[in-house]
Amino acid sequence: MGSSGAAAGRGDRTEQPPMRDALIAAAFRLFTERGYEQTTVDDIVALAGVGRRSFFRYFPTKEDVVFPDHERCLADMTAFLAGSPDDAEPVTRVCDAARLVLRMYGENPSFSVQRYRLTKQVPGLRAYELSVVWHYERALARYLRERFAGHPDGSLRADVIAAAVVAAHNNALRSWLRSPDRVDAEAALGHALAQVREAFGTVPVPPSQALPEDVVVVVSRRDVPLWRVVRELESARGHG
Repeated sequence: MGSSGAAAGRGDRTEQPPMRDALIAAAFRLFTERGYEQTTVDDIVALAGVGRRSFFRYFPTKEDVVFPDHERCLADMTAFLAGSPDDAEPVTRVCDAARLVLRMYGENPSFSVQRYRLTKQVPGLRAYELSVVWHYERALARYLRERFAGHPDGSLRADVIAAAVVAAHNNALRSWLRSPDRVDAEAALGHALAQVREAFGTVPVPPSQALPEDVVVVVSRRDVPLWRVVRELESARGHG
């Protein structure tokens, strides 16, 4: 979920506006030629052939043009979790969400590698990336908190698992970005998520959900006839 791996423009399920793509292309060309700090928004719009207002229509800050897709990725992941079936196993579901995000980020490998190298060079972009990662982690934790409601350590468990899933995703993503020709990103993520599943794969049922409301447990002495137990139970229900 480190956004250094996200794709821009190409591969989006909804086609991006040509002007937006032109701004991204112009920005990265200038970042490569001049450096990130030396490139201004005026430089970017001049190369793209548009006005400043057009830039800020798509990107609130210069940092946002480096991470043009994280909002879409986050929204898609959140929608995926919100659409989870009631019987979905929570840890499996958040692991699947991580796989979904990785596929989104792998839509444009050359862009992904280019951005990864840029963020390594610019401390401000690394800090921005951490804020992006935090939003993904919070979205996973919110889903897990809802699923673990009623468990004594539900909130704690949700936060720990969310952090573990993000760490597994980022480990696989960065391994791929460092060696895109040698590392299979999906296989690397599967291996990393297997560690998460091994540690947290079985989620105990919250105590409040252990028995249905209409289950009655009867305690009786062994020498009491069954018919008497049944009659007393029926009598108790009649007076309930």
